[in-house]
Amino acid sequence: MFRGLSAFPLTPTTEEGIDERAFGALVSRLAAAGVDSIGALGSTGGYAYLTREQRARVARLAVEAADGVPVMAGIGALRTSQVLAVAEDAQKAGVSAVLLAPMTYQALTDDEVFGLYESVTRELSVPLCVYDNPRTTHVHLTDELHGRIAELPNVAAVKIPPVPDDRAAARQRVAALRALLPDTVSVGVSGDWAAATGLNAGCDAWYSVTGGLFPATALALTRAAQAGDAAGATAHSERLEPLWELIRQHGGLRVMSAAASHLGLATEPNLPLPLRGLPPDARRRLVTVLEHLALGTNA
Repeated sequence: MFRGLSAFPLTPTTEEGIDERAFGALVSRLAAAGVDSIGALGSTGGYAYLTREQRARVARLAVEAADGVPVMAGIGALRTSQVLAVAEDAQKAGVSAVLLAPMTYQALTDDEVFGLYESVTRELSVPLCVYDNPRTTHVHLTDELHGRIAELPNVAAVKIPPVPDDRAAARQRVAALRALLPDTVSVGVSGDWAAATGLNAGCDAWYSVTGGLFPATALALTRAAQAGDAAGATAHSERLEPLWELIRQHGGLRVMSAAASHLGLATEPNLPLPLRGLPPDARRRLVTVLEHLALGTNA
């Protein structure tokens, strides 16, 4: 499940709770489109804003709606005890893997980050994907720390930040990390604008915000790269640059939130306060981009 396209859907949320019907429909769309795996409760899934009970419920809903497609659930939390509790709930829900980013208020040392993964992997019965997301968590995992963590039991994958735009530099980045990881650990790229470059540079998977709402479009890019058609994958990415620009500027969560509501796939508001979504000018630009790129409910 750590190969190809892993699609990360929005979890439509209000102050009253989760819109379970909308979430289930989003996951069902991904399964029907043929994505390789589904990443529930990722950053776009708003895991950090949900209670333990809500996260457990979302994990169950995702597994039910995925119709056999592997589901990976985010288990990040501030305290190790909280991570362990959420991981237990996710495993009881039937997820195929878990995704863990080290969350923090106080800055964490490398030994503290390692200790988190050591404690969690010891208790797991499913594979774990290490989530390196410094833009959001403000925790930077060095390659050496990745190597230490990857030796722990049940570590099966690493989700890295965007690779460099330069193709040679991207290949060097992926190769340098792989040299420190066991052969059993896959490397996947996030940051949708870097997906084609990362896949062409040797990444095994694309952990995709866009794929969570536009699976056919994301699959076309992924399958081109998997087939060795680097030029085709790059062409798909270049076509989507207006969308990438919005995501780089405003973040994937806000962009996908607005896109989902515009397309009638989620009501509005669908983000937990204090998040407020896109400002009006960016919302208008997004609508124009969606129309120009023909990104509708079948995309």
